[in-house]
Amino acid sequence: MIFFYNIFIFLYPKIAWIISFGNKKANLWIEGRKKIFSSLKKAFANNNQKIIWVHCSSLGEFEQGRPLIEKIKQNYPSYKILLTFFSPSGYEVRKNYEQADWVFYLPMDSFFHAKKFFNIVRPSFIFFIKYEYWFYYLNEAKKRNIPLLLVSGIFREDQPFFQWYGGFYKKMLHCFTHLFVQTEDSAILLSHIGFTKNITVCGDTRFDRVITIAQQFEPIDIIEKFVANAAVIVAGSTWTEDDEELNHYANAHPEIKFIIAPHDIDEDRIAECLKLYKNAILFSQLTTYNLQPTTQNVLIIDNVGMLSKLYRYATICFIGGGFGDDGVHNVLEAAVFYKPVVFGPEYEKYIEAIELIENNGAVSIKNALELEKAFTALLSNETFYKSTAEHAGNYVQLKAGATNKIIEFIQEKRLLTN
Repeated sequence: MIFFYNIFIFLYPKIAWIISFGNKKANLWIEGRKKIFSSLKKAFANNNQKIIWVHCSSLGEFEQGRPLIEKIKQNYPSYKILLTFFSPSGYEVRKNYEQADWVFYLPMDSFFHAKKFFNIVRPSFIFFIKYEYWFYYLNEAKKRNIPLLLVSGIFREDQPFFQWYGGFYKKMLHCFTHLFVQTEDSAILLSHIGFTKNITVCGDTRFDRVITIAQQFEPIDIIEKFVANAAVIVAGSTWTEDDEELNHYANAHPEIKFIIAPHDIDEDRIAECLKLYKNAILFSQLTTYNLQPTTQNVLIIDNVGMLSKLYRYATICFIGGGFGDDGVHNVLEAAVFYKPVVFGPEYEKYIEAIELIENNGAVSIKNALELEKAFTALLSNETFYKSTAEHAGNYVQLKAGATNKIIEFIQEKRLLTN
């Protein structure tokens, strides 16, 4: 299996380079790794402090890791933090994250890259958030006997670890000092392949993060002026498929205000949204109105970073991704504000979406007709609305505490010292 893995890590950058000529994200992936080791050498040349390395695949995993980073920074100020990303969608948004001492792209995995990376950085402690299993990096950490924790891991029966060919993947799991997983089901799956002693079920650190976001909420004057006293539907992280299910309802209900935050905000995608929603205005245009009321009922957010605050203004939250193969995006950012959550049919990979439905805090819909029925029921039935909203918020609050459990483990095992 390692033979095929080596082919994969050899071909991946080559394919990314070919795609980069017509794909902005692939281009950022390539450009961000140019002279990466020279940049690392320069950054770490004069460092004499111990380093904690935190690796995240992308922005969603960063949000999971963020409560832990900030808690460690608070409890262990003598350590420096290196934050790495695999994806441009994480790095480009958080490359100036103030709680990290360095933020870099992770060089593509290989035997030589991993060895070189560790020789330069010399980490004393490592966190991998949720997933991203890079064999040579993990193996190098094990060889050097560096504590390595998996944070908010989630495992499913269809993953390679649990298949007949999963021996190579199990080797990667054996590199971790400890596995902090989200669910009992994950722990049971891991026990079936021999992992019983170094596992803790502690939940998902994202719950701690969204609670912090809600607690730190600050009003956005221009949004308050836009929504006024109307019912508001905030649709977050939408893809084309989501907007095509939603646009008819938005166009047919001018009395309701809609805030649409597309997952991608490139020029073509924003133009597509403006075409689908007939009575729309861009957020960047709204600012030119000097907070004056507008006649449009749809506001399209053409920037990154506002969404988690926007859910605060919603009567109902619609979460995108549920009509695509990858599945629904972050439902917790909405539920934490005690808002009913609605999303498409593809959510089975996401335990928080499943549990939110089981706890009567969310509704899954299959098409535009069901979407209209769900919205109508929530907006017209006050008892149903209040019950759904309360269940959504309570679900998030009851799941808090994963970050503190990990910190307590670190303290108990004396894995970090001041």
